[in-house]
Amino acid sequence: MKKLPPLSALKAFEAAARHLSVTLAAEELNVTPGAVSRQVRQLEDFLAIPLFLRGHQQIVLTRQGSEYFRAISRALNEVREATSSIGRGAKKQELRIRAYTTFSMHWLIPRLPDFHARHPEIQVSLTTSLDDVDFDREDIDGAIRLGHGKWRGAHSYRLMPNLLCPVMSPTLLKSGPSLRTPHDLSRYTLLHSLARADDWAAWLTSAGAHDVDASGGMTFQSSVMAYASAIQGQGIAMAQRFLVEDKLQSGELVVPFDHILDCGTFTYYLITASDRPERPQMAAFRLWMLEYFSSVA
Repeated sequence: MKKLPPLSALKAFEAAARHLSVTLAAEELNVTPGAVSRQVRQLEDFLAIPLFLRGHQQIVLTRQGSEYFRAISRALNEVREATSSIGRGAKKQELRIRAYTTFSMHWLIPRLPDFHARHPEIQVSLTTSLDDVDFDREDIDGAIRLGHGKWRGAHSYRLMPNLLCPVMSPTLLKSGPSLRTPHDLSRYTLLHSLARADDWAAWLTSAGAHDVDASGGMTFQSSVMAYASAIQGQGIAMAQRFLVEDKLQSGELVVPFDHILDCGTFTYYLITASDRPERPQMAAFRLWMLEYFSSVA
């Protein structure tokens, strides 16, 4: 039987894969980026497989790395939950929420301070994953999911319209080739997310730009990376508008066309288990989210 890899190497890999950044992983673990890189290399040597593809100032999970990350993150989350359950004080009410990485970073995390201010007695434990939600198997209270609003064993609450539009840096818009109609996108690099691989094709079809190669350009592990690349002027990303609204307001990104694709019922929902009573802290979180989106609708 193969020995277990060092726990420090597993923690370094899990943090680096979750952030897709050695620097952010180092900040979380309170070590140097060099230490994180060495621990990840140690794990790759132990497994005899590459876990990351390393580029200039960015890392991307390999297929095997992505599979290993999903398994490891589940296992480490179970360890964290078991540890938390043993040491949890009676006064704190833990709320376990699962969401997508981009949704968490661009929308939920910046707004959590408001929820904590309203409900200081509730401690939110947030995890991220692309995997399907199984309330029978997972110890979570609720999740943010993208779909048509129908999931087995779940109540669903629609949050907002899912509006797609291209976004780019204002510098690239000024310095790049003329961009008068969607057909001109053929002269630009399109930025894709593996998690939303069909967005460019859907928008281009709706805009009538059938002559633009919807699959060309650069592909990233997540939308948050595609947005970051767009901000740096590396190309044009297809964005879910509500997730980049702050970047549009700050001027870091601009929308080059008026055409927006409304994905209809295919949008974000908050889901909770339908076969068990809703805990008070989950009810408070649900009402908080629905109140916010109703106020901006």
